[in-house]
Amino acid sequence: MKKTVSGNEAIAYGALRAGVKVVSGYPGTPSTEVISSLLKMDLPGTYVEWSTNEKTAFEVAAGAALAGSRALCTMKMSGLNVCYDSLIGIAYSGCKGGLVVYVADDPGVTAGMCEQDTRGFALMSDMPMLEPCSVAETYELTKFAFELSEQIGGPVFVRLVTNNSQSHACIEIEERILPPESQPLPVRDTAKFTKAGAAICMTQHRDLIARLAKAEEIIAQQDRNRMRLGKKDGVGIISVGITNGYQNEALESLSEAGVNVSEISSLELIASIPFAKEKIETMISHCSTLLIAEELEGHIEKYVYMQAYKMGKQVKILGKEDGTYERIGEYDAQILRKGICKALDVALPECFADFKAAPEDNCTKRPIGFCAGCPHRGTYMGIEAGLKKAGLKKKDVLITGDIGCTILGISPPFEILWTELAMGASIPLAQGFAYSNIPSPIIATIGDSTFFHAGMTGLVNAVQHHINMTVVILDNGWTAMTGMQVNPGTVQSCQMGEWQQLDLIQVVKGLGISEENLYVVDPYDHLSVADAVKECLEKDGVKLILSRRECAIQAARRKVKYSPVKVIPEKCIMCRKCIHVSGCPAITLGENSIALDPSTCNNCGLCAQVCPVGAIEKQAE
Repeated sequence: MKKTVSGNEAIAYGALRAGVKVVSGYPGTPSTEVISSLLKMDLPGTYVEWSTNEKTAFEVAAGAALAGSRALCTMKMSGLNVCYDSLIGIAYSGCKGGLVVYVADDPGVTAGMCEQDTRGFALMSDMPMLEPCSVAETYELTKFAFELSEQIGGPVFVRLVTNNSQSHACIEIEERILPPESQPLPVRDTAKFTKAGAAICMTQHRDLIARLAKAEEIIAQQDRNRMRLGKKDGVGIISVGITNGYQNEALESLSEAGVNVSEISSLELIASIPFAKEKIETMISHCSTLLIAEELEGHIEKYVYMQAYKMGKQVKILGKEDGTYERIGEYDAQILRKGICKALDVALPECFADFKAAPEDNCTKRPIGFCAGCPHRGTYMGIEAGLKKAGLKKKDVLITGDIGCTILGISPPFEILWTELAMGASIPLAQGFAYSNIPSPIIATIGDSTFFHAGMTGLVNAVQHHINMTVVILDNGWTAMTGMQVNPGTVQSCQMGEWQQLDLIQVVKGLGISEENLYVVDPYDHLSVADAVKECLEKDGVKLILSRRECAIQAARRKVKYSPVKVIPEKCIMCRKCIHVSGCPAITLGENSIALDPSTCNNCGLCAQVCPVGAIEKQAE
């Protein structure tokens, strides 16, 4: 049937067509919608889960593949760092069932975190990495990835970037193939599935290298890398994945503008790893100038340089090394047009002169902040108030931040966080600052989902070493920033699957936080947060504040109602303290008083708590 889907949904449907048995992952933009879309479907025989982190997710999928089932693991680029320890082990051992690792990179940093090129992991792991260009190709290459994995006996990457993971197209979706209900007990083979000794590891390494060579043969046999030879000793373009589409758009538009591009040779790669050795050598032999179009790192470009040197062929290579392209940011047709014109030694047509290549040039700059009614707003208001109660200035207290909605404490009006590194890093970073004896109390903030993902080990370490610090867990009950996915602390919901909800209070007690050092507060009562902060700063050892209130968006979806908040205009002196302290977007300025936007205000009452003249009133619960 024909269906309009995104690139991420194409991954999901491709996996279903391939008969996937297990799908696991951790939410991270721009990859999240694969599992989100699957969880909305009725899929008897296929197990789908949000795992606690990417390492766990990969190990779940790997176990299924070792047993002979087809499995898919999904993540964003940063998640690959988390799971790599296990991934390289499975790459060495290989697997029986098809094992596909879907990773979404983010050139241009649309979704935050580092602008990481995960193709480096594929190179380091000697693992194939397929790179679809379009939504339709994503669907087809996902199916092929499972076949390729089973043919070579090892895991295979599928890599998208933000632009094609989030793009949409109408494609033909085939009927789902049901996976086998069960698998026989796998063969016990310690030489294959353990790393017990140098001989075992080196044998597995040889097998891994051989699997990559076999993948190159299979891709070549199926002629999946598309090559078109134009004028001998002319210009050639080598592109991969998403840049294949940019290249075709650029060539078409340049042709319409009168530039002769008909004699250009092209090689459109569907895989960055393994390198398409024979076709790249053909392009080197056929062309006098080669333009290499690949986002972020120049992995293919460096391979072309090496092959040209080995072949003794003098060819002009344009790409990142000569400054034609940059190693940062996402590409588009305009960037490709400029490179093509440079390769052809012609001027860029005037009709393209005003095109802005950098996406940020076309964006309106705006601050990022908490949603109206976000409980994290009350937590940070409380931290600020607590520091004042302790006689401290905000600028003199080092507070580490973590990934997720928590990090919005860097934005006005709070501007209270100093760091953001990686999932769960706030607590160990704070410990390092404490060891440095800096003249400041040490506070670490972290969200509930991030704490389950990677924060627990840091807390254990801090408790073990009796660090003098305060940890604030901002518990809104969801993995909110990536789209309200469940985590181990989420209440049971209508989403697919059943799970046991873990109570963070019991979890942190189990990790060593004593009763007297544990404070459970409501961020909608920011002064209770302030009192807890002040008390924590007066104690030694690890103290933990659990600031607990459900995400305002999810509460609204579940029809949770709070008692009304109203403005008394005649009392308002327009001091704007409610705005300056809370930064709530639901507060606006009227003619003679502030006003609350009823379409966004959720009646949290934080503004009423800071009004100095009682011009904002909240009715009793």
